[in-house]
This record gives sequence, structure tokens and C-alpha cells, in this order.
Amino acid sequence: MPARRPTVAVIGSGFGGLALAVRLQAAGVETTLVEKRDKPGGRAYVYEDEGFAFDAGPTIITAPECLEELFEAAGRSMADYAELLPVHPFYRLYWEDGYRFDYSNDLALIDEQISAKSPGDVDGYHRMLRYVEEVFEEGYVKLAHVPFLDFWSMMRVAPQLIRLKAYRSVYDVVSGFIKDPHLRQVFSFHPLLVGGNPFSSSSIYTLIHQLERKWGVFFAKGGTGQMVAALVRLFEELGGTVRLDCPVERIRTRNGRVVGLTAADGWSGDFDAVASNGDVVHTYRDLLRDEAQARPKASALLRRRYSMSLFVVYFGTKRRHPELAHHDILFGPRYEELLHDIFEGPGLPDDFSLYLHAPTLTDPSVAPDGCEAFYVLSPVPHLGNAPIDWEVEGPRYRDRILDYLEARYVPNLREDLVTTRILTPLDFEQVLNSHLGSAFSLEPILTQSAFFRVHNRDSRIGGLYFAGAGTHPGAGVPGVVNSAKATAGLMLSDLGVAASA
Repeated sequence: MPARRPTVAVIGSGFGGLALAVRLQAAGVETTLVEKRDKPGGRAYVYEDEGFAFDAGPTIITAPECLEELFEAAGRSMADYAELLPVHPFYRLYWEDGYRFDYSNDLALIDEQISAKSPGDVDGYHRMLRYVEEVFEEGYVKLAHVPFLDFWSMMRVAPQLIRLKAYRSVYDVVSGFIKDPHLRQVFSFHPLLVGGNPFSSSSIYTLIHQLERKWGVFFAKGGTGQMVAALVRLFEELGGTVRLDCPVERIRTRNGRVVGLTAADGWSGDFDAVASNGDVVHTYRDLLRDEAQARPKASALLRRRYSMSLFVVYFGTKRRHPELAHHDILFGPRYEELLHDIFEGPGLPDDFSLYLHAPTLTDPSVAPDGCEAFYVLSPVPHLGNAPIDWEVEGPRYRDRILDYLEARYVPNLREDLVTTRILTPLDFEQVLNSHLGSAFSLEPILTQSAFFRVHNRDSRIGGLYFAGAGTHPGAGVPGVVNSAKATAGLMLSDLGVAASA
């Protein structure tokens, strides 16, 4: 009689959960993916209205190799499931004084723009490139998919981190190479993409610059949701099971070990192991509320620092706007001071910096003919730093943002509006179970990175694992997909199963 195949449940179908489920199922582990919402994707949910398709969360795909590797692990080619479209420029950055910068991996174009603004910074930028290449090699290539389970695993890489000045902030390091204030913003904003403040995030996060330079910036044809659909299709073709509209209420344990799940709809399943792609505080505090071993971890997590939240307006217009870029960064009048207000509170700043996403410029299929699909994102304090009544303030803040866009970047916006909807910190808290409405889980500072994040495998509760933004290496599509790779390796080893790739 053949041996029983091990069974595993993965809670949450964001990119981290999907990537983990695919790896496990491809290796022969009977895997069930359990999702609270009516569609898979987690933060990469899709809203559809009036013929427009709006990606709710991730819109930027970098390091496509980590996604291609998922399909290769299953003996498939990503090209048969999804198409990635290159985006140029990567980002267009604007300031209220009229300055504009097109950011890409075209070194000649970058040099030309730097030289026109601050000739002395061209050499500094090239020196910065040599630094970020080394950070990328140490921080991403060598460590992004390696789990940090004990203090000694951290100590082994400490010399490299010290040599690369990981104790300094991204902005501090960039300022050592670049002198012009505008250009310092150009080359330091990246930590915001993973929930970090450039003035406090470890300089290790400068690796994002090299990651984009090496592989480019892409958009999934049909929207990021199409990449989610491709991974779900792959997982189900491999024999995996997806349960939607199935909010997990409890991770069941016995004698300090995970034995199964119970959901709000009455479904219950027994499993050899469980991996959570959900919020780490929600998992320890709520889903493991009956497990004494989880309480110290839950209490400790409540004392940690969490990323800012986000306020997002999704809107469609009946007119195209080819004067914009696909990804637009709209800086307000303040930089460091605004970021302090966003990450520390105590209220909603009067000004804002915005990310404007116009995917129709790369892929017209996400909107009706002749129309433009947009989303505009404003980083805002999480609910613990600024207890704002978003049910009241949300519509007002939406109107302030739309008025600002119409005045400066999107003419006739109000007249052309076809549809709008908003996402507030309350949605992150109530729909996505995010602690304090944080959009990216633990803030990516040095003392909350690698070994100091939630471990990919719990050290006290047997059979409990994590993937996603709250564990190593952190947020962002490459971050959570690499977290899944690290976690899959641990789970397959613990289950006595050989990895497929």
C-alpha cells in the first residue's frame, strides 16, 4: 500500500500563499488553499465596474524570474499562462515646482537627466550603482529565499550587513552619493513600495533599485489579477483545492502541534501542517487564541512597529490621458516632514504625495474603448498612529485628492468620471485582517528584518509556518514570492518530501 500523502492547508491566497501552495502541490503534497473572500488574490484582489478592471493592490511586477521559477517547479512555462508587458519609463516623477524625471534602467537617459539637473551627481550616481549592485548580491541573490530561524543564522551574515552599512537609512546612504534634493528623492523613494520610510528603512532596501535595473518593471496583461488567475489555474491543474468564501476562524492544535482548521462556514479540515499567508498578528492573536504557546508571540507582536496604511481611489474616465506615464509619482511640497507625519501621526496631513497608476497606457484592455482606468494611492498613518474616522473622512479625502489631480495632472477629471470607489485603512483592518490597518505588515527597519521578522517556521508550535509580508524577506511581490520559496523548503523537509525544483 502506498504511503499516505501529507496534507497541508495554506491560509490566504495572496501572492505569497499562492506561490507556497503551488510549490507544495508540485512536490506532491496534498494542499488546500483557504481564502476568506469571494475571489483569490488577497491584496491583489480585482474590482470590476462599468467595464473597467481595477487591480486593488500590487500593480508593479519586478523580478519576473521568481514567478517564472514557480511555473518551472511544476514543469510548466509561465508564457503559457500569463504575459508580462514591459513598462517604460518605470516611473515618471513630478514635483509641484514643475520638475520632472523619467526613471528607468536606460543608463544614458538617466545620466542625461542627472547632468541637466546637477552635473556633479553623475559620478555620484555611478558610485551608488556599484554600491546597490553589491547590496543586491548580498541581500537578494544570497539571502532573500533563505530562512532565518535562529540568532546564529543572523550572525553569520552580520559582517556583510555591517560592511554594507545596513544600520544606515536608505535616504542617508543615497545622500552620501547624491547632493541635489530632487535627485535624492528620485533614488530614495523605493522603500515606500514595501511599506518603509526612506528615512528609517535599512539601506539594504536600496537593492530594489538594482532589482529593477536588472530585470525591468512589468505589468501583467489584463491586470495583476490575471497573474493571480494564472497561478490559481496552475495550482488546480496540479490537483490543488481552493476554498473561497471560507474565512478561517481557528487553527486547531493538540499537544502544541497544529492539527487542522475550522472555518466560519462550518467547514473543518485536518492537516499535517498549516501555513498562514494572513496577517501575522491576526494569526497569532485570533486564529491561535486557544493555543497557550501563541500568546507570548501575539503579545510581542503587538509591541512591534507596523508600516503605514494606504488610502486608494479607483476611478475610470471616459477620456484617455496619453500625457501621463503608466506609473506616476507625484511629490507634494514636503518630503521628510510628510513621511514623518505618515509614519508617526498623530493625524492626517494636510498635504500628500501620491502614486497615480494608469495601466491603460500599457494595456488598453483594462478599460472600455477610449477610456482610462486609474488608481491613485496616498500613504496615510495606520489606525494606531492616527485613529481617523475613515467612514466620515474617506469621502472628503477622496474629493481632496481628485481636486488636486484635476488642478495639476488630469484636466477635466470631474467631468470625465465614469466610476469611483475608495479603499481606506478600515478596509485593510476589517476585510484583510491587517493589524492597525497596516498595508505592509511589520515596518521594514533593520531590527524587524531577516531573523527579527516573524520566522518562516514557528519554533514552538509544531506544523505552523508563515509566508507573506510579515515574514522574511518582507513585502512586495518578489518579497512574498521568495518568502514562499523559503517556507516551502522548510515544510517539504519537515514533511519528508523532496522539492520539485
